[in-house]
Amino acid sequence: MKAVVTGASSGIGYEIAIQLSEMGYDIIALARNKEKLEKLKKACNGNVEIYIVDLSKEKETIEFYNTVKSEEIEILVNNAGFGKHGSFEEIELQSQMDMIEVNIKAVTTLTKLFLEDMKKKNKGKILNIGSISGFMPGPLMAEYYATKAYIYRLTTAIRKELKKEKSKVNISICCPGPVDTGFNKVANVKFSIKAKSSEYVAQKAIRGLFKNKKVIYPGVQEKAIRILTTILPEEILSESAYNIQRRKRKYNHL
Repeated sequence: MKAVVTGASSGIGYEIAIQLSEMGYDIIALARNKEKLEKLKKACNGNVEIYIVDLSKEKETIEFYNTVKSEEIEILVNNAGFGKHGSFEEIELQSQMDMIEVNIKAVTTLTKLFLEDMKKKNKGKILNIGSISGFMPGPLMAEYYATKAYIYRLTTAIRKELKKEKSKVNISICCPGPVDTGFNKVANVKFSIKAKSSEYVAQKAIRGLFKNKKVIYPGVQEKAIRILTTILPEEILSESAYNIQRRKRKYNHL
């Protein structure tokens, strides 16, 4: 049994790789940081293959798939992703494009390619890591929120297609709130509410995946936010998100 985990060098991806390894899966871990992937390899119980891949480069993403496609992969975890804090015009264009490449294009590419293989065998599981931010507008982190909205809609649409086809392949999305990961440093943010640990979110994500849940919420807080996003007008959600992000900016400049 083998599982592919992207963004496996830290955070949720790191913990998912460890927990799947403990369940008996051989891990195919990819990220850009070789040193951290070597650390993961030592932390896992079973076999771990590591790949240094920059998912912001489409060529590298496809080359990775072509390298491992002949292996018996039962699980794909699309965890890699990043965000940047700031107004739309402040953030460098290249960072915005890289975010779209990693958070959207790489997830779409890997999901499509591995899904095609899984459907031929009529078995397999795909777990996409989303965010509660995908349920609302996100001024001052506009691109990141938008990419997570895309992943949510993509995942739920594919899931319906698989159901209509009576396929035994499952696809799920985990939508955590704040998580204590390296993402915070990259995005340059501090959360105003307590973040959950990566280990806890990974545990909930894996449990939900094996229960074939469509949307996995790691806690009551995430479920409550999801309900609010279906009730409150978009203008209120947008204003609320703006105020939250503005407070983060103020905090970061103290």
